[in-house]
Amino acid sequence: METIKINIDNKNIEVAKGTTILQAARNNGIHIPTLCYLNLEDMHIENKPGGCRVCVVEVQGRKNLAPACATECLEGMVIKTHSVRALNARRTVVELILSDHPADCLVCAKSGNCELQTLAQDLGIRQITYKGAQSTYRKDTSPSIIRDIDKCVMCRRCETMCNTIQTVGALSAINRGFEAVVAPAFEQNLIKSPCTFCGQCVAVCPTGALTEVDHTPQLIRDLADPTKTVVVQTAPAVRVALGEEFGMSAGSIVTGKMAAALREIGFNYVFDTDFAADLTIMEEGTELLGRLSKFLNGDKDVKLPILTSCCPAWVNFFEHYFPEMRDIPSTSRSPQQMFGAIAKNYFAKKIGVDRKDLVVVSVMPCLAKKYECGRDEFKTDGDPDVNYSISTRELAHLIKQANIDFAKLDEEDFDNPLGESTGAAVIFGTTGGVIEAAVRTAYELFTGKQLQKIDFEELRGLENVRSATIDFNGLPINIGIAHGLGNARKLLESVKKGECQFHAIEIMACPGGCIAGGGQPLHHGNADVIKARHAAIYQEDHDKPIRKSHENPYITKLYEEFLGKPCGELSHHLLHTHYFDKSKVEIKVK
Repeated sequence: METIKINIDNKNIEVAKGTTILQAARNNGIHIPTLCYLNLEDMHIENKPGGCRVCVVEVQGRKNLAPACATECLEGMVIKTHSVRALNARRTVVELILSDHPADCLVCAKSGNCELQTLAQDLGIRQITYKGAQSTYRKDTSPSIIRDIDKCVMCRRCETMCNTIQTVGALSAINRGFEAVVAPAFEQNLIKSPCTFCGQCVAVCPTGALTEVDHTPQLIRDLADPTKTVVVQTAPAVRVALGEEFGMSAGSIVTGKMAAALREIGFNYVFDTDFAADLTIMEEGTELLGRLSKFLNGDKDVKLPILTSCCPAWVNFFEHYFPEMRDIPSTSRSPQQMFGAIAKNYFAKKIGVDRKDLVVVSVMPCLAKKYECGRDEFKTDGDPDVNYSISTRELAHLIKQANIDFAKLDEEDFDNPLGESTGAAVIFGTTGGVIEAAVRTAYELFTGKQLQKIDFEELRGLENVRSATIDFNGLPINIGIAHGLGNARKLLESVKKGECQFHAIEIMACPGGCIAGGGQPLHHGNADVIKARHAAIYQEDHDKPIRKSHENPYITKLYEEFLGKPCGELSHHLLHTHYFDKSKVEIKVK
């Protein structure tokens, strides 16, 4: 690797050729403020925005200031990151941005976690120097995401995330000058665009221009209503990230404290989505084995590879971009929706409550789950199986509102029968986990033999696209895995071209899987945070007494008492779904 020598703030350092000034400074503990910069190094995506000019530095011999994020280091370069000239320029840039920004920090959803607010504080800006007209734009509220473009600073991080990483293409910069905004084509609402509601745009937005729809006010009203029985389910990825909102290190496992906090908030029953993840494996695994049996018996019309269907953003993606393949994914509902169906149709009867008086709330790392709750196919006579979903961040805010000292809570267990789960269910929270959980069960059901080794290391990792072959007692099963919708697109295109042959494929919409979902505590592109959450998921799996879904005794009892058998008539009705062709998005030009 070729290196060069430079000087930053009187410090002589050696860096790899091609390194930007910003990268060189950060690697050597020198802070340069940024706003539009989005760290994509760990995704191996080149990103040199340079649009906002907040990161400008002074380079000896150069007349103009240089944007650190977009300027490569050269041999012998002498850089001053905090010269008076650079500081004055940064301050002026931020003052100009603030002059066209709403001053409603007290009620902004990002207040306290807003990068523009932090910049103003760091630069000591206490008044708006420049006065003039402010641009205004209508607010767009979708089932998952709120666009308040008056707060947009045109950093275009969301555009990079949506177009380059996720390849969804729902957002782009339109118009010019004072009228410029980031919006869907023809300035349509998000709900009319190809948006998958993955929430990755929200995760990278530095201000309150993109935020999630907040359901905590409705939740508080339901908890206070004596006519309602309110139950909660918590996704596997939440337990390894929630602690970060309370000062704990990334990857802290707070399962027991989370259950205790939810009970203290006032939920009548505290359950675990992991229970439904085990149920998903029973249905999806049976579906996989059914297709494999047909394939081995010479059925040329069998739909392979089977694609996982747990992620609603991924479901939206293939409905929009690969509708011709919509008969290939598993018809199994996501664990969130399976839980809702069981809660409303089984548990409600067990406790003598009408399904419309049972409020099912989910805590999810994902903003697409908010949209998924409202899909018509998941309702009975207008009553949704899951009433609404709150994000990990929303739960943290709710715990703080309730004045609960989270760190000092004693650990508690989930309620039964919908709170018992296995290690296989826990690993649903990270890329590769769903298919590994399916393999643990499918192998034993297919071969009739007990696994000697439960951990399928070959299915694990954080590589963007990967593959592995699992030996089912002499039958090689080819498995593909992708996380991030851009990577999913690459994998599906190769499948369509016949370049690779798989029996099963797992896809998760968010880079890293649910652990880095759009509703998780903001990680600002820090790969170490994602790796810590990833490791914690597998630690939780390792510590579980039961690690295969088909050995969950409460799942067995559910089939005996209520469902009958996996993929049977009742389970097909309650736990499976169908997909739609959304490739023709309705566009109405004003």
